[in-house]
Amino acid sequence: MSDHQTTSAEESAAGQPPRRPRPRVGALCGLIAAGAALGTAEIVGAFVRPAATPLIAVGQAVIDLTPQALREFAIAAVGEADRPLLVAGTAVLLALFTAAIGVGSLRRPWVGDAGIAALAAIAMAAALTRPEADALYALPSVAGGAVALALLRLLVRTARLSAAAPASGEGGENPAGADTSAAESTDPSEASSNAAGARPAAGAFDRRRFVLLAGGAALASAGAGAAGRWWATAQAGVEASREAIRLPRPASPAPPLPDGAELDVDGLSSFFTPNGDFYRVDTALSVPRIDATRWRLRIHGRGASEREYTYADLLERSDLIERDVTLACVSNRVGGSYVGNARWIGVPLAALLREAGVRPPGEGGPADQLVSRSSDGMTIGTPVEALMDGRDALLAVGMNGKPLPAEHGFPARVVVPGLYGYVSACKWVEEMELTTFDAFDAYWVPRGWAEQAPIKTQSRIDTPGTGAQVSAGTVPIAGVAWAQHVGVEAVEVRIDDGPWRSARLAAEDTADTWRQWVLEWDAEPGEHRITVRATDESGATQVAEESPPAPDGATGHHTVDVTVS
Repeated sequence: MSDHQTTSAEESAAGQPPRRPRPRVGALCGLIAAGAALGTAEIVGAFVRPAATPLIAVGQAVIDLTPQALREFAIAAVGEADRPLLVAGTAVLLALFTAAIGVGSLRRPWVGDAGIAALAAIAMAAALTRPEADALYALPSVAGGAVALALLRLLVRTARLSAAAPASGEGGENPAGADTSAAESTDPSEASSNAAGARPAAGAFDRRRFVLLAGGAALASAGAGAAGRWWATAQAGVEASREAIRLPRPASPAPPLPDGAELDVDGLSSFFTPNGDFYRVDTALSVPRIDATRWRLRIHGRGASEREYTYADLLERSDLIERDVTLACVSNRVGGSYVGNARWIGVPLAALLREAGVRPPGEGGPADQLVSRSSDGMTIGTPVEALMDGRDALLAVGMNGKPLPAEHGFPARVVVPGLYGYVSACKWVEEMELTTFDAFDAYWVPRGWAEQAPIKTQSRIDTPGTGAQVSAGTVPIAGVAWAQHVGVEAVEVRIDDGPWRSARLAAEDTADTWRQWVLEWDAEPGEHRITVRATDESGATQVAEESPPAPDGATGHHTVDVTVS
């Protein structure tokens, strides 16, 4: 039956223009249709491309299109909560839009058709424009849109027919010659009995019929969404394959920490950052789930003979090394938390590149940039010279004695001492291409970040924290300082506008890790400002002038304000 015929039937059955359901019923229709779309997309995505589901695809597109200033503001304001907040915000906007579509479709059914088609087109476009996309990326959005369109039509039609349902008869009609005495009876008990068994009066809304349909659709959608997400994870087998891995003993283990490398001060960051506390900054809304038994790394490009490695190939190598390396994110503001130190196990990248015949530019090699590609399409460009100059640049497979966590790049990632992560620390890496900086801009470069970014010397006060209230007397001021691949030579602290005072440094592990420091302060009552600065082993002191993270790392001195009572 067409929508025009449905309307005519309603008018004929009631003998007057039909009463339409209230707007909230239409909004509910739209919301349920949206839920069905997302549930269907999850199911289809689980079998074809999990990263192509609408919420993930649209969220990734929003990340790509977000201006750098707004991105920095979000990171500074909410930190690692930016991803779940983005997904939640996208879901809220979808709910509002689909609710409006549902309300509009009560009066004009084409509004629902057009609205659902537009949403499906947006989701499909977002999925297909992902760097790693293929034709299958369109399927979750197409399937979800088709189910939403059909369900919205069904729900709206049911709601309209229910509102127009007559008092008696089958299928909304009163057969000729039907006995109407019950309706005319003046006997209260008879009238009550008839009323109890009667169908809804004309214009009444048949809640039971609508609720059964809407409730069933909502439950089916929720079940489909949960099943799709579970199936996508189960199919990847990432946890099963990860838990079965036993990292071999590296041929070159990291030496034990020197005595005095870790200070015993409450509130001070531990020397090694636990895996669960290690910062995570990336654009992946859905953590890639990769089965290590199926993973491959391809190395190719200018001046390289194409090579391919499996995960087993890496674990079986005789040149596995273990090194302590501090990583820092370029978006880290002065005094920020996007820095961490870990003990990594991996294969020297220089060895892999030389096996492929790669020569650094200093030896006449034609490529000056190594572009690492992640399974989620991210590209990160690293100077070839830095990878082959003798530093412990790794294709890492282990972190703090365990296989890499999924959030930190399992099964393999890049770790390069001395460079900010956006030009070195590619997670979930699957491909490495030798090229030049002139020929290719990696993901972050067109977005306003520098092509090359050595880490800047920085220091941070961990305790006391800003706004802290402390008692007069001896107060330990402590924190960490880093100048990866150069090393920290000294840390100084200033109270208010007083002179710079040398802090006591913990023993150095290596030049590639941060160093803890502490200063015993004889605190006097009042409001005080504490400032810290570091000097690296080249003799360069931390820059005092404040600058934002973009384009190549923040500068300035970290300060905290405290009250001494």
